[in-house]
Amino acid sequence: MLTSLAIRNIVLIDALDLSFGQGLGVLTGETGAGKSILLDALGLVLGNRAETALVRAGEDKASVTATFEFAKLPAHVAEALADAEVELESGEPLIIRRTMKADGGSKAFVNDQPVGVALLRTIAPALVELHGQHDDRGLVNPRGHRALLDRYADSDVAGVAAAHAQWQQADGKLEAARDAIAQAKADQDLLLAHLSELTNIAPEEGEEQELALSRADMQKGEKLSGDLEELRAFWDGSDSALAQMRSAARRLDRIADQHPMIAEALSALDRAVIEAGEAEEKLVAAAEAMQFDPLELDRIETRLFELRALARKHDCSVDDLPATMRGLREQLDAIEHGEADIAALEKEAEAARQAYVAKAEALHATRVSAGMALDEAVAAELAPLKLDAARFRTAVTELDEEKWGASGMDSVEFLIATNPGADFAPLAKIASGGELSRFILALKVALAEKGGAATVIFDEIDRGVGGAVASAIGERLARLASDGQLLAVTHSPQVAARGNRHYMIAKSSEGTVTRTSVALLDDAGRQEEIARMLSGAEITAEARAQADRLLEGV
Repeated sequence: MLTSLAIRNIVLIDALDLSFGQGLGVLTGETGAGKSILLDALGLVLGNRAETALVRAGEDKASVTATFEFAKLPAHVAEALADAEVELESGEPLIIRRTMKADGGSKAFVNDQPVGVALLRTIAPALVELHGQHDDRGLVNPRGHRALLDRYADSDVAGVAAAHAQWQQADGKLEAARDAIAQAKADQDLLLAHLSELTNIAPEEGEEQELALSRADMQKGEKLSGDLEELRAFWDGSDSALAQMRSAARRLDRIADQHPMIAEALSALDRAVIEAGEAEEKLVAAAEAMQFDPLELDRIETRLFELRALARKHDCSVDDLPATMRGLREQLDAIEHGEADIAALEKEAEAARQAYVAKAEALHATRVSAGMALDEAVAAELAPLKLDAARFRTAVTELDEEKWGASGMDSVEFLIATNPGADFAPLAKIASGGELSRFILALKVALAEKGGAATVIFDEIDRGVGGAVASAIGERLARLASDGQLLAVTHSPQVAARGNRHYMIAKSSEGTVTRTSVALLDDAGRQEEIARMLSGAEITAEARAQADRLLEGV
């Protein structure tokens, strides 16, 4: 609830600090005293447009700070604050500050952290609900009527939302599968041609690298063939160096036992023969690997050209061609087996739809039943509020299937008829602002709304009525405020007498300076103010006595 409001340099208010409590708080004062200024100031911290005309004449800037305290922060407020990276400890008050300059521009802060004004507008509905003479929000706006009726009926909207999500998910899978098969069928001939081409080529992973290495070796062999041929003379034939080394080793072997040095020479020569033999083997192998074959080179280059051309065609690497071929086979298989898959997905989607319909129809029945109960409850509140000729109806209308959603298959709107025989019309179509405010009061009392705004404000709901009707309004406002916080700007002494706290708004002038002030009245002050409201400019003893009777009667 709203616990404090600090205003600096707003229109006629230079400095004002107010504290508020639970229950019904009433604000009274003579016409023109400045009650609207308080509402305008509060509107700034709720994200209303910052008009430079609100800055007090002669001042450079103005500010409004509102403090709200909650037993538990509303879920969507906590979520919005978290998204804006505003940290709020459990039990910590929510402090909203708005500053504005006389030459334009404003800033917003939540718990001293700069935020966008859009955040204030997002959280405002959970903080303050304002009902005035020309209210076009809150209970008047039909967009919120379905949620209000569901809270009244304690409807299973969450179950319907979950069923709707499952249906949409199943429907999405079905549509995706249908689109995939339709696309595959449209491309079937092309898929077959691509697969045939790839199958004929039969690409293998790693093939490109092997072919490239073979081609490079063959090209090197063509260049080195002369050198390798000349080197062959060193080991090929009976007169080669390697043959002579082997002959020398055989001769040394026959005399190696004649002297140790000869044996060592034989051992060294044997090692040289072995190394030379290994060199011979390597050179022979290299010559064979790099053997130049024009026909084989042409085959390799043709194969590389074909593979790389296919890779460009399918926008992939040569090594990815086998995977591309498998993918084409899978697409063609999907066409063949797709009808069976579609049938299974259709069955799944229809089952999900039927589950949703069953829950949505049950929700519809709940809404219709709750709507009739609400109609009776509102009707019981109309006569005491001097609306006995009016009628109220909750219209629950089934929507076409394309408009079904997570909230079910219904639209809900509160309708009224103010005169006998008149057609029902939306709440916003009522001509009289006073009637509208009283209808809203009747509706709120009937709803005994839970989960609404932390603070509810009624601005001059009692305009144009008095006597028993004003008493009925006061009684209902007090009832609504019994377990919450409600503020009422009123001209009715019957309503003012119901308040748990009474604030008097007054305007005073000193020379050319005019100020608006607000005072929290004590018991004596309350008696005097209510007496003024009863008698006018001159407060009589009878007015004071009547004020006492009003205060004692509540």
